[in-house]
Amino acid sequence: MRIITHTCSNTEIVCALGRADWLVGVDDHSDHPPQVVCQLPRIGPDLDVDIDRIKALKPDLVVTSLTVPGHEHGLERMRAAGLPLLVTQPHCLADVADDIVSIGEAIDAEDEAQRLAARFQQALKQPRPGSGPIPVLVEWWPKPVIVPGRQSWVNEMLELAGAFNPWAAEESESLQISTEQAREAAPEIIVMSWCGVDESKYRPHVVRRREGWEAVPAVAGNRIHPISEAWLGRPGPRLLEGIERLRDLVSSYQ
Repeated sequence: MRIITHTCSNTEIVCALGRADWLVGVDDHSDHPPQVVCQLPRIGPDLDVDIDRIKALKPDLVVTSLTVPGHEHGLERMRAAGLPLLVTQPHCLADVADDIVSIGEAIDAEDEAQRLAARFQQALKQPRPGSGPIPVLVEWWPKPVIVPGRQSWVNEMLELAGAFNPWAAEESESLQISTEQAREAAPEIIVMSWCGVDESKYRPHVVRRREGWEAVPAVAGNRIHPISEAWLGRPGPRLLEGIERLRDLVSSYQ
């Protein structure tokens, strides 16, 4: 089978299911596993894929996604081109597990998919830390400040780590917040998880120097930490490690 993956998470799922050798193309942002993606043809950035390039690779399946605003435009173009598609659109950890199973069924990797999905189900059954949850701001983007809303798997990840997202009730996948909203939410920790930016380039001073944010507890206490979006923002296997990274961070302040 000839597979093309669109989005980092779908690339990582296919590889985790043991079908890396079936990949014939990936989007420009896919960077893991590096030894796999470094040698594969690229189909363009996730928000502007090259349809002609995809068609030239003659895929039997294109695993695509609706995980960020703008993906819907690429999906429309791929559908119009008659490409064979499998579309993921997870909002919670159970959805991620279900997507893994669906992809596994489509690429003849059902057993491995069931094993990986079971790890997510096991994670969801883990007891929450005993002490009271603390508010944590997960920052997808620094300017404007973008945070996850209700339709995000990050809410469950934070709960499993002994924390909570102050904007978990907002009916959206993500939303822009103001300085006033940040001050009202009073997060105890800020997690920089800037999408599309390498963790080595995350800069806490970008958060600290925001006008009006000096009253935010996380800023006042200098509790600003990086956790790459590879562990929090990609709905695939590495979310499991992301939960552990959040748990380690939160427990260090409890």
